[in-house]
Amino acid sequence: MSVSQLHMNNISIEFPGVKALNNVNFTTSTGKVHALIGANGAGKSTLMKVLSGAYNHYSGQITLDGKPLSIQSPKDSQDYGIQIVYQEVDTALIPNLTVGENIMLNQTVNSMVKRLFVNWNELHNKATTILTKLKIKVSSRTLVSELTLAEKQMILIARAILTECKFLILDEPTAPLSQSETTELFRIVNELKANNVGIIFISHRLPEIFELCDEITIMRNGEFVSCESISHTSQNRVVEQMLGRKLEEQYPNHAITIGETILEVHNLSDTFKTKNLSICASAGEIVGIAGLVGAGKTELCKALFGSSKITSGKILLNGKEIKISSPFDAVKQGIVLVPEERRKEGILVEESVVTNLSVANLNKFTSFFSFINRAKEKAQAVELIKSLDIKTPSTETKVQHLSGGNQQKIAIGKWLITDADVYIFDEPTKGVDVGAKKDIFELISGLARRGKAVLYASSETSEIIGITNRVYVLYDGKVATELETSKTNEEEILFYAAGGTTHEGFSHSNYERKEKIL
Repeated sequence: MSVSQLHMNNISIEFPGVKALNNVNFTTSTGKVHALIGANGAGKSTLMKVLSGAYNHYSGQITLDGKPLSIQSPKDSQDYGIQIVYQEVDTALIPNLTVGENIMLNQTVNSMVKRLFVNWNELHNKATTILTKLKIKVSSRTLVSELTLAEKQMILIARAILTECKFLILDEPTAPLSQSETTELFRIVNELKANNVGIIFISHRLPEIFELCDEITIMRNGEFVSCESISHTSQNRVVEQMLGRKLEEQYPNHAITIGETILEVHNLSDTFKTKNLSICASAGEIVGIAGLVGAGKTELCKALFGSSKITSGKILLNGKEIKISSPFDAVKQGIVLVPEERRKEGILVEESVVTNLSVANLNKFTSFFSFINRAKEKAQAVELIKSLDIKTPSTETKVQHLSGGNQQKIAIGKWLITDADVYIFDEPTKGVDVGAKKDIFELISGLARRGKAVLYASSETSEIIGITNRVYVLYDGKVATELETSKTNEEEILFYAAGGTTHEGFSHSNYERKEKIL
C-alpha cells in the first residue's frame, strides 16, 4: 500500500480579537496514528477545523502528496478523503432522525439529488451492517434523541468510516466512552491504521495517547512546539511542552473542616436510571459520585437539579424537606449544577462572556424597573474573569470562540454569584487539559473551604481519589458502596463500579477476575 503524506504549512487564522493560529506546521501520513495535543486554547481543534473545511479564512498551504489542496468547505475536505468526528456530538447529529438516517445522511442527500426517492429498507440494512461491524448494539431504527452520549459518539464514528477516507480526525473521541467502549474504539482505530488510513487523534488523556499513537505533535498558544515519535518522549516531557513550564501538584492540599449535614437524599428514584438511592453531603465536604458510563451518575445529578422527574424518595436541605420539579426550583432552594454537556446545557455559546456570567442571577444586576445595570454587570464579569483566570480577549467575546477549559470556568463562574448551598459537578474536567484541570480543582476546593457541599460526579477514578473526602460508587442506578477516600484506592472503586459486591469483599484477585469478565 502506498503511503500518502499530508502537510499543513504556515497555517494562520484570526477571529475578532483572537489570533488562533500563527504559522503552524503539521505533517502526518497514512498508516499511522498521530496525536495532536496542547492545552485548552492551544489551537489544535482550530487547526483541524481548517483541515476539515469548517474555517476557510486561513492563510498558508495544505498539500497531499505534494499537490496543493483547495479546502474551502467540509465537502472539499471529504472529497479529498478527509473526515472528522467532532467532540461535541450533538452539533453533528440530527436528534429527530433515526440512527440509520444519521449514519447514511451524506449518501441519502447525494442519492436524492439523482432519484428523489429513498429505499428505506436498503438504508437501514447498510446502516445495520456498519453497526454490526463496529459491534454497536443499537438498532438502526432508534431515534438519535434516545441514545446516550457514548452511543452518539459511536454513531458519528460509524458515519465517518462508512465512506473510504485517507485521514480520519478524532477530536476527544474517548471523552464520553467507558473503558470497554474505549477498548473497542482502539480496536477500530488499529484496524483502520492497518488498512492504511491515517488517524489524527486529539486527546487530553496522555496514557491513551502513549498506548495508541505513533507520533505526537504539540501546540501551545496557537503555535507549533514540536513533533516527535511517541517512543522518543515521555508523559512528563509532553506536559512541560504543552504548558511551557513544569506541572505542579494537580490536587490542592488543604485542611477541610466538615460541618453540619446540608444535603440528604433518601430512597430517590427517577424515570430513567436512579433506583432507591440515598446519599448525603455536609458543609465543607466534597463527595464523589463514581461509576462507569451508564451507572446513573448524570441521571442522579439531573434529578437533584430538577431537570428529570423524581418518582419517589425525598430531598432534605439543611434538615428541611424540599420539593424540586424544575431547575428553577433547585436554584431557588440553593442547588446548582455544572452539567456534563457544557455546550448544550451549561453555557450560551452564541452569547458573550459577560452575559453568560450574569445570566444565572440577573436580579443582582436589575433595578426596580427591571432594567439591567450594564456597568455593574460588566464590573462583576471583570472580577470573575480575573479571579477564575478566564482567558478571553474581552467581556464581549462570544463564548463559542473560547477554549473548552475557559468555557468550563464560565459554566462554573455563573453559579458563584448565586452563592448556593450545594454545588453539583458532572464530569467537570471532560475535554479539559491538565493546566485547566488544576484551576478547576482549586475552584472546587475553594467552594468547600467556604462551607459549601459539593457533589463531584466522575468516571475518572484518579480525580475521585485526588479531590474528594468520601465517595459513593454507583452501579446500575444504585449505590454499590460508600467509601472513605483516604482509605480506598482506584482498584477498589473500579471493583464496585464494575458490579463487585460487598459480600464478595474486595481483593486484587477479585478485581482482576472482574476485569476479565468485562
